[in-house]
Amino acid sequence: MKAAVLTVSDRVSRGEADDRSGDLLDGLLREDGYEVDRRVVPDERETIRRAICELAGDSRLVLTTGGTGVAPRDVTPEATLAVIEREVPGIGEAMREASRPHTRHWMLSRGVAGIRRRTLIVNFPGSPRSIAQAGEAIAGALPHALALIADRPTAHA
Repeated sequence: MKAAVLTVSDRVSRGEADDRSGDLLDGLLREDGYEVDRRVVPDERETIRRAICELAGDSRLVLTTGGTGVAPRDVTPEATLAVIEREVPGIGEAMREASRPHTRHWMLSRGVAGIRRRTLIVNFPGSPRSIAQAGEAIAGALPHALALIADRPTAHA
């Protein structure tokens, strides 16, 4: 199955920083057997929106990383909301809850998740430390969600 990782970062897009969060998401997806497409864009709402749409056209799962906080240039949730057809709020809630024991700033993450046609889009935080916490929180539900989105029969356990 095809998946994509979209890193949203001014610094990474300019080559001033390594894409550690994107690398971590890429590794987790590959461990689960996904073929992964990668892209890096700056914190620009329209650029993020276009990239999500393009990646969602070829992938069943698009994971973004970065741009989910409260800084003025953190606009990934807004770009995501502009392209999804249905929200899946429990994913973002589970990711924030997973961060709660590890940082007092967990409540400042604004990541969202939703469905565009037959693709699940999930906003991860940009912190490499948060990737494993958030990923672990939702990993068990992703195969079931992707099967349902693809309209494949699945057990509701």
